[in-house]
Amino acid sequence: MPPNRGLQFTELFKLSLRTFRVKPVRALLTIVGMSVGIGVVIFLVSLGYGLQYILIGELVTTEDSLITMEVSYPSEVDKVITAEIADSIRQSPETAEVLPVYEFPGELGEADATGLLVDTRVVTNDYFRLSGVTVDVGEKTLIARDGSGGVIVSSQTLKAMDLAIDETVLGKPLLLKVFYQDPSTLLAEEVVALAPLPIIGIIVDETLAPLAIVAPASLSKPPTYARKALVKALDIDTVEQLRDALISQGFLVSARIDLVNQARKIMNTITIVLGVFGVTALIVSAIGMFNTMIVGFLERIYEVGILKSIGATDTDVRNLFLMESSMMGIFGGVGGVAFGMVAGKFFNVALSTIAVQLGGKAFTLFITPWWFVFLVLGLSIVIGLGSGFWPARRAASLSPKEAFIRK
Repeated sequence: MPPNRGLQFTELFKLSLRTFRVKPVRALLTIVGMSVGIGVVIFLVSLGYGLQYILIGELVTTEDSLITMEVSYPSEVDKVITAEIADSIRQSPETAEVLPVYEFPGELGEADATGLLVDTRVVTNDYFRLSGVTVDVGEKTLIARDGSGGVIVSSQTLKAMDLAIDETVLGKPLLLKVFYQDPSTLLAEEVVALAPLPIIGIIVDETLAPLAIVAPASLSKPPTYARKALVKALDIDTVEQLRDALISQGFLVSARIDLVNQARKIMNTITIVLGVFGVTALIVSAIGMFNTMIVGFLERIYEVGILKSIGATDTDVRNLFLMESSMMGIFGGVGGVAFGMVAGKFFNVALSTIAVQLGGKAFTLFITPWWFVFLVLGLSIVIGLGSGFWPARRAASLSPKEAFIRK
């Protein structure tokens, strides 16, 4: 008599499908319960990642802004950042770039009209890359390739001037006056733009005060001192060293990376809390699946006896039960991933539509990282195998005689 070669994978697969045909409602409900639990995990964790992405995205709009610090002297020391001080900061081995940010009161308006008092920043094009300030409408630079300049304004500036906050105002010429204040006497020197400056960009931010950003080349006289400067470190590993060095020189330092790290810690905590709620739902569905496998084992004791009496080995019986439970886990995992991602997409579209109708911008609130999708699919297989382990072990340990007697 030839040795028993055992059931092959395809044979186990076909036999395991019998459960879905014989007890379709029970199998379907078990898979649906598993899908709901996994879908809740996907949905809540996607919400946590989406919130983190939105918050971090608001703080860090460019890669360079993450390792750039804003430095200034305390107001009580009455010191400013001159070209010599900026050069001394550049000499630090941890410094990659230094950009003085010249801020003065200004007056912006149309010809033959009363000007609007605005905060004026006189900077170069590198300001946007280092500061992370984004231009939402129009050009992203102050000086075009042809050498022509313009002014970038905030949405509050246009609102105060009763102008539209869209592309229709781009190119509209405005007159600009900037008042340089002497740091020692506080006397103001009026400096004007060389020519009417067209609006070339708009920063849409309701929290930003009326603001005008221009390049030094657009003014009749460049500024000679700044109240603050942007200092970029060589890399993320040198940020703390550079910050400590600047603090030792008497500067106040604000590092965006500190805000990012704090925000990431907060959002990681929120994500973990949401994940705990999702895992709770997953545990409940796993218990339901375990109960299904136990009931299935009790109902099939006689069938196990028949399989063993015709030559099935203990390993065959165990693998059969494990195959059934793992298939339920896989189907539940795929269904749960689909449910969670579709629900997230639906809420993304719905919330973005509402935001646009209310005058805001579309956004993505639910973000599902693909590594987490594969992790959940793997976890669903593990849950399936775990739910079927005890029934599979009990079925494998039954002898044909015991199975027939129990029946």
